[in-house]
Amino acid sequence: MSKKIGLIAGYGEFPLELTRVLNHEGFDVHVVAAREETSPEIEQLAASVCWLHVGKIGGMIKAFQAAGVTQVIMAGKVQKLHLFRNFRPDFVAVKALLSLPDRRDDSIMLKITQLLSDAGITVLSQVQYAGQMIAQEGLLFGAKPSKIQMRDMHFGVSQASGIAGLDIGQTVVVQEGAVLAVEAIEGTDEAIKRGGSLGNGKAVVVKVAKPKQDLRFDVPAIGPDTLHTMHAAGCKALAVEAGCTLLIERSQLEALAKKYGICIFGIAVEHQR
Repeated sequence: MSKKIGLIAGYGEFPLELTRVLNHEGFDVHVVAAREETSPEIEQLAASVCWLHVGKIGGMIKAFQAAGVTQVIMAGKVQKLHLFRNFRPDFVAVKALLSLPDRRDDSIMLKITQLLSDAGITVLSQVQYAGQMIAQEGLLFGAKPSKIQMRDMHFGVSQASGIAGLDIGQTVVVQEGAVLAVEAIEGTDEAIKRGGSLGNGKAVVVKVAKPKQDLRFDVPAIGPDTLHTMHAAGCKALAVEAGCTLLIERSQLEALAKKYGICIFGIAVEHQR
């Protein structure tokens, strides 16, 4: 009898990469995909795909129950802007949102996790099967960072950890001990663009996990688009938190880091988990 696992798929390459890994591990992967976000390529990889609009939480639960799934992984974000633009909640979602004290990412995701648990569905850590996608400590790709870049990386870690602890964002852009941009609802790429535009080609991007990161959701990630954006914005170094940052399309990251002359470095960050 084959093993079954569920995947809540958002945007980007991560849901596709993780589905391939899970297939290799012998799982039949049953996907609930966001119409507004998920790549259609998921259809070629999964045992089944149920396409739903963002906000159809009740529909998601029913789809997993119909597939006989009792464990799921969340992979790939759903952009928070959908909560304010094209949000189409079902009754379960409306009831859940009305019970929340705010619409912070953690509040929303913890509520969804609770609803899945109430339905007999366990949400697993995003990194449980991620393997080689997880950033390690030290130089990851590109040239060794300069002393100035290393100072800015460590400074950026302290600043990024501060905003992450407030659930504002997980990324900052810094240069010579000054914060040029802070990520908020607009996302990482837009923060990089703003920060790079204020720098002089020496800005450093730093991305960390939240101080008490729940590894079931919202794990920090970088991919080729991150490096394309950095190159266009004139940012030459990127520091990520080792041990929990996902490196999406690792081979492309390595090639682009070399092409663009961008240093990517993994830094150990002490958090209370």
